[in-house]
Amino acid sequence: MEIAVRLLISFGVGAAIGLEREYRSKAAGLRTMIMICLGSTIFTEISINLGAANPDRIAASIVSGVGFLGAGVIFKDGLTVTGITTATTIWISAALGTAVGAGEYFIAIVGSGVVLIVLTFLEKVQHLVERLHQSRNYKITFKNDHEFDVFLEQSLTKFSLGFKKRRDFREDNYLILIYEVFGKEKHLDQFNKLLKTDARVISFGY
Repeated sequence: MEIAVRLLISFGVGAAIGLEREYRSKAAGLRTMIMICLGSTIFTEISINLGAANPDRIAASIVSGVGFLGAGVIFKDGLTVTGITTATTIWISAALGTAVGAGEYFIAIVGSGVVLIVLTFLEKVQHLVERLHQSRNYKITFKNDHEFDVFLEQSLTKFSLGFKKRRDFREDNYLILIYEVFGKEKHLDQFNKLLKTDARVISFGY
């Protein structure tokens, strides 16, 4: 009965986190989080029952093993890396499942509550901070115009944006600039509009 209760609690913890991820259409959703949480609980139970001298030997492997799952949801999109929050959510779900398997219900329940607060409430705080200040790494491809970088930096200053020129190089018949640009979101959007309308810009991304 105690093992059944632990599995049900693990199911509930995984479902709570998974529903939040599913609602936001993330790569690891409801079923994935439930399976990770339940699997961690089962492995911990087996580890405790079989390892009299070393009861932590299987549970310790969960920490490294779940890293492979997390790595599968991290992607590089241009100059941006996505999926890190989902990967860490997989990692914490495994930790909560392990806590349930070890009989640490208080840690598991309170921990899952804190995770949900971080994923929901703090996301709003993150968006507020991003509106006030964010940093983007721009890759700008343009036609051969040696005065373009001067124009670019003047425009960034006009939009009240800070910037650092990382590097410039030639690719095929075009020149490419890499800039780190930081400031308010609305000013960054104004800079995007400028790049979209400038005939010298072949492509850009961040």
